Amino acid sequence: MLDQTLLALAAAGGSAVVQAAGTDAWGGLRQAVGRWFGRGDEQREQGELERLDETAAALEGSGTDGAQRVMIRQEAVWQTRFEGLLESMDAAERNRASEQLRVLLVQHAPLAGVSAGEGGLAAGGNVEIRADGGSIAAGVLHGGAQVGTPTVPGSHQG
Repeated sequence: MLDQTLLALAAAGGSAVVQAAGTDAWGGLRQAVGRWFGRGDEQREQGELERLDETAAALEGSGTDGAQRVMIRQEAVWQTRFEGLLESMDAAERNRASEQLRVLLVQHAPLAGVSAGEGGLAAGGNVEIRADGGSIAAGVLHGGAQVGTPTVPGSHQG
């Protein structure tokens, strides 16, 4: 059984494969993931490259209606593949492979396309922000927030 760090790493790998497919990052990520799974075995590496191509084709052919479902499925498939290989290794080999995977993801995974500074909210999908019952809601707060009756501006404030 993998620890939480390795499970998160495998999940990041699955996500990276799906996010890179169809982008400029795909070629580099595809090659790096194929090599990582191949572990020096060219035949195994070639098989992984074919699986990666099948994933890219499935994502490309999913259309707008089923795209989200296909993305979720492919992420799960690749996460499971990363987990399976890591689980099959002894501790020393797993440590080396996990570090290689971390480096691979830093070097080749596409940026998620969202960012936020300190105190900000970043999301890769839909966000609904709503305030109910006299509360406040914000995606990004610059400064503080107070709940209560606002003060009336002075005459010099217009």
